[in-house]
Amino acid sequence: MPERPHVVIITGMSGAGRSLASKALEDLGYFVIDNLPAELIGRVVARSDLPESERKRLAVVVDTRGGLDFEGLETVLRGLANDGVPTTLLFLDADDDVLATRYAENRRPHPVPAATLGDSISREREALGDLRGSADLIIDTTDRTVHELRTAIEEAFSAGRPERPMKVSVMSFGFKHGVPRIVDLVLDVRFLPNPHWEPGLRELTGLDEPVRDFVLGNDDTGEFLEKTRSLLDFLVPRYESEGKAYLTVGIGCTGGRHRSVTIAEELGSWLASRGSDVSVRHRDAAR
Repeated sequence: MPERPHVVIITGMSGAGRSLASKALEDLGYFVIDNLPAELIGRVVARSDLPESERKRLAVVVDTRGGLDFEGLETVLRGLANDGVPTTLLFLDADDDVLATRYAENRRPHPVPAATLGDSISREREALGDLRGSADLIIDTTDRTVHELRTAIEEAFSAGRPERPMKVSVMSFGFKHGVPRIVDLVLDVRFLPNPHWEPGLRELTGLDEPVRDFVLGNDDTGEFLEKTRSLLDFLVPRYESEGKAYLTVGIGCTGGRHRSVTIAEELGSWLASRGSDVSVRHRDAAR
């Protein structure tokens, strides 16, 4: 039987970077179709199945411009799965205030009609809630540059359909800057002594050896890491067996510069040593 095309469904909040994601996928060799009604996806896939077709990577943008119907899209995705067509549902998201700023800057009308821009964003987020919950991959573009978004797309799709093992992302952050929107597990390490108040450590980060020694030298740190490793040792294979493609673990402290950075690095190294496909990101370390 010929290889079925891989289909990426690109959706998400208006202003979150769907167009940029489409261009990045196009550069990776995907044939991209913008604003396609969900009910037509099956026809496009059928055309790609023809012997003369060389389109084995398809990306389809489905969003509120076409009156997005979650139940209809879910039916289409279920049908593709039953036909053996590999699919990935990619959801682009960003904080509401960032979306509002982007729309104010480009002066384009929001596709969801409402009395105010804020109301439009709220209505769209509510309409896309179920779809976001079903996504295989969620990329938050709130703090990402155009280049960082492209890199994230390339890392996820450069080899075609995302493969196992599950990709694990460990992100340090500061609670005073807000909890990341895209996170599956949140671990709070504010119970550990804060290097911020230690002479000579405030201006450093958890990547610097003096701060690492301070954080890791605490007895509670060792016990916390041991218990967290045990938790992840239990959870990761079970998430994988359920078909989850991406897992994001957030490690939070007050400012996101010291304790959370050190702990994220330790957990990232441990996950890598056990064979996980892991990346570590420090959202607030440079603030």
